Amino acid sequence: MVRVSESPLQSAGLPFLKGHGTQNDFVILPDPDGRLVIGPEAVAVLCDRRAGIGGDGLLRVVRAAADPVSAPLADRAEWFMDYRNSDGSIAEMCGNGLRVFARYLVHAGLAKPGPLAVATRAGVLQVRIAEAAADGTPGDITVDMGVARLPGPDGIEVTIGSRRWPARNVNMGNPHAVAFVDDLDHAGDLLAAPLTSPDGVYPEGVNVEFVVDRGPRHVAVRVHERGSGETRSCGTGACAVAVATARRDGADPAVTGESVSYVVDLPGGRLVIAEHPDGRVEMTGPAVIVGSGVLEPDWLAALPR
Repeated sequence: MVRVSESPLQSAGLPFLKGHGTQNDFVILPDPDGRLVIGPEAVAVLCDRRAGIGGDGLLRVVRAAADPVSAPLADRAEWFMDYRNSDGSIAEMCGNGLRVFARYLVHAGLAKPGPLAVATRAGVLQVRIAEAAADGTPGDITVDMGVARLPGPDGIEVTIGSRRWPARNVNMGNPHAVAFVDDLDHAGDLLAAPLTSPDGVYPEGVNVEFVVDRGPRHVAVRVHERGSGETRSCGTGACAVAVATARRDGADPAVTGESVSYVVDLPGGRLVIAEHPDGRVEMTGPAVIVGSGVLEPDWLAALPR
């Protein structure tokens, strides 16, 4: 269900926007005062590309102090990104979604280009919004994605049909299995989640990235996002890929004292990922607000409860 605590808003319809970051697209629901209650079934309908608006996920924009999940972070960030996968499940973070979230705040006059702190279920993350170009083109957005963890264990494998690859376990606040392949087509249609082993290594599911080399510090990726299927782009996945590729290439900024960056091409566009000696991973790329509208009250009332 979608419930609004004040009936005048519900009777007038519910405002929404649509945005994307390298074609990873999102339904945006402004809810600054935390008045929306959104059930998982309703999220799934909203994100349905035939029955709803359509998106890889949903971003609820709420002041951190107005939501019990983010209230402990309200002294460090004004805004909380309440992110849901397209199947209605809750995820810790979404890198492309965070760029779109930041773009919305600027679009709505709630933030300005420059530094911005955003609360997420993975903690408070720092964003830098570049000024628009002289022709009005919005500047890229850089997100400090935090420190990647490579928790192991060794011996993780990813399976698609009869093909099997070793995978690197990388955690970017959410789990990733990164597999290097000879051909991205070997990943199949990615409609169903790839199998991972050993059993139980990802008890809450995992995002799986398939990676091929395109040149020095340049890779291309396809990704299956848990709860969403194959998406055109995945920000945390691109970060996980860059870290895994750096280690494969023998580069570790914590050891060398030098930052390393990779160009990561995804079906929806290009991201630049940098890892620094202090362990921080930064992602830079575009984010676009496509349009806005109002959800009809009768349609809202018919959503699953």
